[in-house]
Amino acid sequence: MSKLKGILWDNDGVLVDTEGLFYQANRELFAEHDIELTHQHFFDWFLMENLGAWHLLQARGYTDQHISALRDQRNDYYTDLLAQSKNLLINGIKPALASASQHTRMGIVTSSRRDHFNQIHQQLQQQGHDLLQHFDFVIAEGDYRDSKPAPDPYLAGLARIGLQADECLVIEDSPRGLRSALAAGLTCIVIRNEFCKLYDFPGAYRVLDQHAELALELSDLL
Repeated sequence: MSKLKGILWDNDGVLVDTEGLFYQANRELFAEHDIELTHQHFFDWFLMENLGAWHLLQARGYTDQHISALRDQRNDYYTDLLAQSKNLLINGIKPALASASQHTRMGIVTSSRRDHFNQIHQQLQQQGHDLLQHFDFVIAEGDYRDSKPAPDPYLAGLARIGLQADECLVIEDSPRGLRSALAAGLTCIVIRNEFCKLYDFPGAYRVLDQHAELALELSDLL
């Protein structure tokens, strides 16, 4: 990697503690259809790939229209869980952002829906945590063709930040996020989330288990 000039950050699980809430929303939805969504299922189908668990309903003969309606219902569950949450901030992320933003340009590249992203960060701002002040831009669902693990989100991020891949670093928490970064030619540091504690993350530049380690890691690169 050349001299670091930019950092592209994932959102869920990296900046904000929302992966568990998204899992809960999906688990509740699928439980209503007699499907138990385990942590391993969530890892395999949501965090490793970008499948969701909708294929289980397709196998039962659910129509695309029915599945689309259930997806909307899941999104409503997630919206409600976010609204009920009192603390979405990940411990240790604020000092890492404050330090890194003094030395390099930064953007957010997320697979989140824009409405969920806005809800999350509006709630944080109301609680006195304005993370977005450290970022130049946000790339979210709808700003690219194919979601992670395809390279499209991070290629869009590179185009927006105006840097070459070897000048930019990615911070991720999931296997599909890492694969997206690598497919775009980017170096990636991974912070394991609760669903990925036992995964090795092959190809990552560094794999961290605590957000507190991130500020030190970035200080060495900056």
